[in-house]
Amino acid sequence: MITIKADTTLVGVSELRNNIDKIIKATRYNNVILEKRHKPVLAIMSMVKYEKLQELIEELEDRELGYVAQKRMQKTKLSEYISLDEAEKRVGLKK
Repeated sequence: MITIKADTTLVGVSELRNNIDKIIKATRYNNVILEKRHKPVLAIMSMVKYEKLQELIEELEDRELGYVAQKRMQKTKLSEYISLDEAEKRVGLKK
């Protein structure tokens, strides 16, 4: 296990089995990159960091969808919109 920057640790695949507890502890403070034959193959992170990353991704996706919706609203005439009932009928949710 080698720390290459203040917040990044490289771990060889062969070290994983013998040092799993040490590697898990390292994820609390560092980004851990698993290498195989000196090539990065996997990033390991704490669940806290993973959950924060997932929240950030969801927020960015929501913003992107909002942006797309605004652009479509600007390009679409109000008369081209259909009601929820009509949309449900068209996709077979209502008869």
